[in-house]
Amino acid sequence: MAAHVEVEEHAAHHPGLQHQFDNMEQQREAGSIGMWAFLVQEVMFFGGLFMAYLLYRSKFPMAFAAGSNHLNVMWGAINTVVLIVSSLTMALAVYYSQTGKQKLLIAFIILTMLLGATFLGIKAIEYKDKYDHNLIPFEVGGLKFKWNEMKHHEEGGVTHQAESSGEEAQGEALGFAKKDRELIEKHTKPEEREAQPYLNDPRVWERKIQLFYWIYFSMTGLHALHMVVGLGIMSWLLWTAWKGRYSPEYHSPVEISGLYWHFVDIVWIFLFPLLYLLGRHFGAD
Repeated sequence: MAAHVEVEEHAAHHPGLQHQFDNMEQQREAGSIGMWAFLVQEVMFFGGLFMAYLLYRSKFPMAFAAGSNHLNVMWGAINTVVLIVSSLTMALAVYYSQTGKQKLLIAFIILTMLLGATFLGIKAIEYKDKYDHNLIPFEVGGLKFKWNEMKHHEEGGVTHQAESSGEEAQGEALGFAKKDRELIEKHTKPEEREAQPYLNDPRVWERKIQLFYWIYFSMTGLHALHMVVGLGIMSWLLWTAWKGRYSPEYHSPVEISGLYWHFVDIVWIFLFPLLYLLGRHFGAD
């Protein structure tokens, strides 16, 4: 008799209910708690990067302002809008999973994926621009970071590189570009320039801007990696939604995935003003 009741109770369980849970609500809450615990760890991970950014920016504000002013704020703004809209489409996907509207669920998952892919495409354009201008902060294909030379070429100045060859010639300092010198003299006092050697030595100035790009590529690169992971999760959701796995009784995977997607979007909301906008007024005429 007891065995018969156990079989009936098991048969009444939803196919999505795992054996370790008593009911669907318990399973949903456990999944949500697990995702929130993971996101707290992610906050601490990105928090270390934000702290490094704030620390070095406070020490070398002019160099960070110069580096920030060279970023393309238009592409950054477009990517911000793209991710905000993707948060809307993800929220709608969660809503339609809760209401059991499979076609709309699939449609909004696809839209979310397209917006995520658009973000990565724009980021690839930005990275290529930095590569073309030798602003990658590490050696790539024999090319090294050359901020001073890049700025001279942009302003039509004449560069005088050392006649020596190889690494010595590549690392030759070319002096301050006109805009960099104007930036420093306009926003710092003579005593500040005396106390901070990087404001007087073009070689040290270049290294501090290189530090800005190290942080820029670290933060945006890790964020882009999280976006790639998010697209992988969306691909899995799309496949399972196509098979009709979700219903008003079982939709927790969509909700949990939505939490991850929103977190990635929120990180960018902080990255955009810090990297693209903060200090931009220094470069205004």
